[in-house]
Amino acid sequence: MTTSAPTARGFALSVLTIVVGAGILNTLIAVAARALGADTTAVPGLTAPAYLTFTVIGTVLGTLGWSTVRRCAASPSRVMSWLVPLVIVVSLVPDVLIAVSAGPVAGIALGLMHLAVLAVALPTFRHFLPLPR
Repeated sequence: MTTSAPTARGFALSVLTIVVGAGILNTLIAVAARALGADTTAVPGLTAPAYLTFTVIGTVLGTLGWSTVRRCAASPSRVMSWLVPLVIVVSLVPDVLIAVSAGPVAGIALGLMHLAVLAVALPTFRHFLPLPR
C-alpha cells in the first residue's frame, strides 16, 4: 500500500500489525524481566493484562497521531522527525522513575517495551500509512 491518501484499511492494518508484533515482543520482555526478578506486585505493568492493554491503547493513539500529522501537517516528515523522538523520550520518563523506585530490571523492561512498540510501529506506518513526499 503506497498511496498517500489515508485509508481505514491502512489504519486498521497498522493497528493490527503493531499490536501483534509489539505484543509478542512485550511478552518476551516481560517474561525475561520476571525471570530476572522483577516484582509484578510492585510493577503490575509487567503482567499480560496490563502491558497488552497499554500496547493496544498506545498503538491506537499513536496511529491516530501519525494519521493526523500525515493529513494535516504542511511537512509531515519534518514534524515526525522531532515528534517521534519527543514522544518516545517522554514515554520513558515513568520507566526511569519506576527503575528508581521499584528496581532497575522493572524500569528497564518497561522502557524496552516502549522501544519495542516503536520498532514495530515505524516500519508499519511507513508501509501502510506512508508520509506524503
